[in-house]
Amino acid sequence: MRSTWNLSSKILTTAGSLLGICGALMAQGSQSSQSGQGGQSQPPAQSSDKSKTPDITPLTLDGAPPPVNAEEDAAFKAFQAVPLNDTKQKIQLGEAFLQKYPETRYKSAVYAPLAFAYLQDGQVPKMQEYGEKEIALVPTDVSTLALLGQTLPRSIHSGTSQADAAQLLAKAEQYSKKAIEITPTIPKPENMTDEAFAAAKNQNLAMAHSGLGLVYIRRGKNAEAITELDQAVKVDPNPDPVNYYLLGMANKSASHFDDAISAFNKCAAIPGQMQAPCKAQADETKKKSSTELSAPK
Repeated sequence: MRSTWNLSSKILTTAGSLLGICGALMAQGSQSSQSGQGGQSQPPAQSSDKSKTPDITPLTLDGAPPPVNAEEDAAFKAFQAVPLNDTKQKIQLGEAFLQKYPETRYKSAVYAPLAFAYLQDGQVPKMQEYGEKEIALVPTDVSTLALLGQTLPRSIHSGTSQADAAQLLAKAEQYSKKAIEITPTIPKPENMTDEAFAAAKNQNLAMAHSGLGLVYIRRGKNAEAITELDQAVKVDPNPDPVNYYLLGMANKSASHFDDAISAFNKCAAIPGQMQAPCKAQADETKKKSSTELSAPK
């Protein structure tokens, strides 16, 4: 039986799928500040900026039957050899392979990388399509569960209907919770060190907790969001600054100003595109805290 562990210790999602959240959070935060109401933050869709690339390890196929023919086997190896950051080539070869060999034994080994490649290419619907095909085939693929759980709530934008948004949030909640439940039970692959395995598990958990936290933010459940996002930054071997940003926004909406400022400052300390918005939010939260604390009761 092949392993369901699809990613290495460097499992990382695109910063682009996260950075797009921040603009509307900042805009809504400013509107709330101007109106004197806390309000609930509603993050928008993802942007297309890419700065992180997931690293897919080859899937094992222990116990699988021999390849149907040498040509199919060679075509799969050619697909597998393309690095994931070469998204166009990865997608082209993957789609061509599945079209030519629709009943291939390598379905799962193509579905999961295609899901990541489409996310890198900014095509979230195709990412969801192949991610869900993979989950239907391998329900215990925690890496794809975590990817779906984190990405789907970030794909919601101003043009998304309420019905579609509710469906995406329900799916994201389901996938995230399942990843959190299954990840601790996954056995270590023989070709992974203990350190790499622990990092990979924690990275998956961070993605799943992040996704669940954003689901709660979108539903206006700040207390639950804080719990999940706090867990996400704690377990992540390489904390994502956007999760600190979201944690700050949830705390800010809950009037936990000190915790919000702390989260924004941690975000601002990480080099990258999140530094400016996080610093701006830290400054705004300090002003908001001072104003609310000094206001007459």
